[in-house]
Amino acid sequence: MEHKILIHGAADTVGVAVQDIKAGETVIGVYLDTNTDITITSNYDIPLGHKIALKTIPAGEFVYEYGEKIGKATQNINLGDWAHVHNLKSARW
Repeated sequence: MEHKILIHGAADTVGVAVQDIKAGETVIGVYLDTNTDITITSNYDIPLGHKIALKTIPAGEFVYEYGEKIGKATQNINLGDWAHVHNLKSARW
């Protein structure tokens, strides 16, 4: 099975879909800093370029990508959930 998720570093709580992912699909992600794999089952259809949660992120907690805070969860985001504007507020504003 090929990688469908890229994860920039071990501190990240979301990865980026490099192909469309279907709800219920089990996919492999790769950590770019260590070249290790992770397997996740998606809870939603996730389009190319969008984020998938690598762990459960409680409402109000920061979301990390590139090892940086990119936003806050506006509601609970479960492992395998699509992380996007419906459940994530940008750190920019």
